[in-house]
Amino acid sequence: MENKSTIIALSGKGGVGKTSISAAIVKLLVQTYPDKRILAIDADPAVGLSTALGIEVKTTIDDIRKEIVSTVEGGDTKTAIELLGDARYKIFDALVETEGFAFIAVGRPESAGCYCKINTYLKEVISILSKEFDYVVIDGEAGIEQINRRVMEKVTHLLLITDASKKGTQVISTIKSVADELVMYKKIGAIVNRIPDESVIKHINICDVPVLSYIENDGNLAIYDIEGKNITTLPDDSNVVRGVRKALSELEII
Repeated sequence: MENKSTIIALSGKGGVGKTSISAAIVKLLVQTYPDKRILAIDADPAVGLSTALGIEVKTTIDDIRKEIVSTVEGGDTKTAIELLGDARYKIFDALVETEGFAFIAVGRPESAGCYCKINTYLKEVISILSKEFDYVVIDGEAGIEQINRRVMEKVTHLLLITDASKKGTQVISTIKSVADELVMYKKIGAIVNRIPDESVIKHINICDVPVLSYIENDGNLAIYDIEGKNITTLPDDSNVVRGVRKALSELEII
């Protein structure tokens, strides 16, 4: 049976505002579709979406993965299928249900270096959970790793986030070229975030990525970030909410 979920993944270089934009997307989906099941996934090991959404995380996807690994290493004779079944229950137990949406975090693996194990597991988690929700918003890690490893393989909408810097636009152009080969997206587009004013727009070149919206620096958001406030309570007329609404409208999501 085909999965009918709308899965929106955000990608781009670090420090361009992906997490704030992810939270604003959740806010707008909850407002627009109060009767739909909405899931936010913090897939960035830097762990910021929970704060932006005002969520307290107790169990992460990596906690579950470690538990399964220790079960196997402890000599448990369960088959791989039984372990995956156990994991399914644990994953749903780890969901934080809040007003209007659910949330789960990947977590931050303790060992330094490669995130390949958790990324492989994350791909399965996305597959399992997306079947249970109408809308899934994934705040991806900075860079191209999760795209390269096909973690985002089945997303329906790929949102590439950049600031006005040359580095930021180069990164999303690279991500698109890889995603064109490895991601089965239906629609793709860019948000250019944190521009000083509209005069810089004519200087920004993103080549083959359609720009869905330009978002000017947002004073409201800066205060929310400093105070660690829940971004879903941002005023509807704030720059980031208006810009994200325009992008979601361009993608025909709202």
